[in-house]
Amino acid sequence: ESTYKTYDDLPLFLNAAMVAQVLGVAPSSAYELMHEEVFPSVRIGSRFVVPKDKFQQWVERQTGGAR
Repeated sequence: ESTYKTYDDLPLFLNAAMVAQVLGVAPSSAYELMHEEVFPSVRIGSRFVVPKDKFQQWVERQTGGAR
């Protein structure tokens, strides 16, 4: 279960573990998702992170705007 209750609770950048927790999926699934071209991840060195605002937009697109 996610400890984040609103988008405001999220940090500015999410790592794979945070994405997994928010989406309720396995960390391996989040890691795979973050490597997909349509997912808004940013590579910084060898790490991938997701800007919170882009993650929120992605979720809204995937859910038809439902919150």
